[in-house]
Amino acid sequence: MGIVVNLDVIMAKRKISAGDLAEKIGITPANLSILKNNKAKAIRFSTLEEICRALECQPGDILEFKE
Repeated sequence: MGIVVNLDVIMAKRKISAGDLAEKIGITPANLSILKNNKAKAIRFSTLEEICRALECQPGDILEFKE
């Protein structure tokens, strides 16, 4: 399966909408949707850092490796 993005789980726990998170981290809602729905091929460390800062979490909370 590979790398799985659990962004939607963390967003639900923090009760933040995609639009609000996109605005906080400075990316478009469309790009956040691509990331959230496991369609992204890569993520910049700077984007991951902003997500972690906004959601008060660790990168491992968002990214997971599954066989």
